Amino acid sequence: MNDWDSWAAIAVFVGAYALIISEKIHRVAAALGGAALMLAIGATDDKSAFYSEHSGVDWNVIFLLMGMMMIVGVLKRTGLFEYLAIWSVKRAKAKPFRVMVMLVVITAVASALLDNVTTVLLIAPVTFLVCERLALPVAPFLIAEVLASNIGGMATLVGDPPNIIIASRADLSFNDFLVHLAPLSAVLVLVLIALCRFMFRKTFVYDEARAEAIMELEEREAIHHPRLLIQGLAVLVLVMAGFVLHPVLHYEPSVVALLGAGLLIAISTVETGEVLREVEWPTLAFFAGLFIMIGGLIETGVIGEISTALADTIGGSELGGSMLLLSASASLSGIIDNIPYVATMAPITSDLVESMGGSGPHIMWWALAIGADLGGNATAIGASANVVVLGIAERNRQPISFWQFTKYGLVVTAVTVTISAGYVWLRYFALA
Repeated sequence: MNDWDSWAAIAVFVGAYALIISEKIHRVAAALGGAALMLAIGATDDKSAFYSEHSGVDWNVIFLLMGMMMIVGVLKRTGLFEYLAIWSVKRAKAKPFRVMVMLVVITAVASALLDNVTTVLLIAPVTFLVCERLALPVAPFLIAEVLASNIGGMATLVGDPPNIIIASRADLSFNDFLVHLAPLSAVLVLVLIALCRFMFRKTFVYDEARAEAIMELEEREAIHHPRLLIQGLAVLVLVMAGFVLHPVLHYEPSVVALLGAGLLIAISTVETGEVLREVEWPTLAFFAGLFIMIGGLIETGVIGEISTALADTIGGSELGGSMLLLSASASLSGIIDNIPYVATMAPITSDLVESMGGSGPHIMWWALAIGADLGGNATAIGASANVVVLGIAERNRQPISFWQFTKYGLVVTAVTVTISAGYVWLRYFALA
């Protein structure tokens, strides 16, 4: 590790991060500027930035987002989201808190079955329409859904990208995640609902006149293009099946999403240019810049040094090690995206498991997964779903600032990580 390169890379990352937080310049400009500086100072190069699986742009994430944005763009034209908005509000009797609970539960469950980014892409348009109908601020609902998506995604192997990395490295199955993490995820969703009742209490203003107007609406009238809806839903089902059958088919989620988007454009009458205009290009550019910046930290050995220091601190203590790994993962995943963090920590965790004589599913892997998944809620850029929703909100001219998200995310992360530490201690040590 070259000391000058390392300190220069840290300076660039911290500077870009400070600009993102301060919002003095647009976050996309900050991320791309930071990426350019990482390349200029030699912290990373073109091969590492664009072709390395370890320290480059995660093209699987980029193209997964692109494919799903295209599919969602087609579904928007059918009236499906208007239908779902009216249906959900009517089932909740137009009571704002009931609506939030319904959207949070739907998001959490869907995030366990799909990946959390796909879920928020599908649920966000419904949320805008619901809040417009009820004259409610959309930000609290979107924030609650993002938090729910990261908590719900923790439950399964396919729910959150870090889980896929961990499963591959540790040879864990879909059922392993269900047995070890799904119970905790279910409890934390209930905790989130209770926190939302407190955090967003000023949001839940009931408008009786609007409620009555919505209750009289017929949701079926919202569907404008039945044929396109059938085509879009058929493709979406195939894409979902592709996600779930990843262990069997071995198609990456990005490939499945792009195949689905291509198929839908081919069989429908929607013009390709119109679909591409629905893609959140600034969000994709932000991710690319963020990946290159973090790649610079990886290439110069900064993240490796942090991870090694963590491993040395843990030593051979299983209880202390799991608690430290959980808390450190939660803290670091809030600062850097949890995907490259887990990719870096996975081999170190594997060494820890071997040094402790572990075989098969091991508490250290669950500590890493819990910390990384829940830590993603801490800040506006801690997880992919967070960044995507902020991009959607901005595009709809109802932007959510870094601190507006983070002040709630930190509270939820602190509470859920504390509860998770208790779960780990109780299940794997006290009752072992």
